[in-house]
Amino acid sequence: MAGIYIHIPYCRKLCHYCDFYHVISKDNKQPFLDALNKEADFRKDYLGKETISTIYLGGGTPSVLLASETGSLLGHIRSIFNIEKDCEITIEINPDDVTGEYLKDLKSQGINRISLGVQSWRDKDLNLMNRRHTARQSEEAINEAFNAGFTNVTIDLIYGIPGMTSDDWAANLDKSFSFGISHLSAYHLTIEPGTVFGKMKEKGKLEEVDEEESTTQFNILTEKAAAAGFVHYEISNFGKPGFFSVHNTNYWKQVPYLGLGPSAHSYNHYSRQWNLRDLKKYIRYAGSDKQLFEKEELDLKTRFNEYMMTSLRTMWGIDLEYTERTFDKEGYDYVINTSRKFIEYGLMKQEKNALILTNQGIMISDNIISEFMMPGDNS
Repeated sequence: MAGIYIHIPYCRKLCHYCDFYHVISKDNKQPFLDALNKEADFRKDYLGKETISTIYLGGGTPSVLLASETGSLLGHIRSIFNIEKDCEITIEINPDDVTGEYLKDLKSQGINRISLGVQSWRDKDLNLMNRRHTARQSEEAINEAFNAGFTNVTIDLIYGIPGMTSDDWAANLDKSFSFGISHLSAYHLTIEPGTVFGKMKEKGKLEEVDEEESTTQFNILTEKAAAAGFVHYEISNFGKPGFFSVHNTNYWKQVPYLGLGPSAHSYNHYSRQWNLRDLKKYIRYAGSDKQLFEKEELDLKTRFNEYMMTSLRTMWGIDLEYTERTFDKEGYDYVINTSRKFIEYGLMKQEKNALILTNQGIMISDNIISEFMMPGDNS
């Protein structure tokens, strides 16, 4: 099985924290959609004869497309790939783009999973982040999604926002779970260089929350999610049983995927490639490999490091049998030796044949994962 990711770069407004590739416009949509079809045609053999089990439309803001445009795009994908009958098809939607008719049209196009970028239930936070919707619009969007017949509805939330207290965050979670959603993605605010927030931080106009407050809010997140019947299956993702994101889970389990659109990444076990971050050039080059993407061949050590990086983010952890089978005794011994101190400190545990981070370990996961990276020249 394999997945397809489609990057829709258009946004109507720039969020102050975002560093994904985007353009503040929705002009030239048809040339872009034509280019996506050309790229799909040109790269249809990248995944071999794998069956497509997931399709994910991300961005940017995919909901700037008309439902008919999204349907036409999916129709072309279906015409050239072998799509599973129960393929998970997700679209990211901004709450203020939602109408009942729009959602019903999406459902008729075969989309079966809705991801709503709520981010916060406090308008104060939304204004700070320069989101273009209100908390009221988020509430209406969730209700409309259920009214349209969607049963697989996920929302995104952000914590660690300057000015947000632990009580504010707890209230955000309580309200989110009150709607009967099946999945939650919750991300700590990261202030990236080059973003509006990054520039504000440089000028001393924005201060990140301290580590103690971040830890408190993370603990509130895990406790409330568990109490609401959600499984913490990846560092930032919580789902009710049967409602984990198949697409994202496949990323973490190293299932191959094809990325279409500017800045989109692709992976097929042996190579990784990424499209250029330039919409005009993407439209120009989408039908060929000339200047469209860069490519990296993955040797065994690189594949090992990527497996460490993705597996340690999940509740399944490092599969020791898979590690020994795929990366030989050297890889297995390296994992066992590296894990000892983390197990001793209570940051990691071994369950059956897997090494998994504890809640304490998750809080410093980046540091732990970096120590599992096998050094060398990758030659």
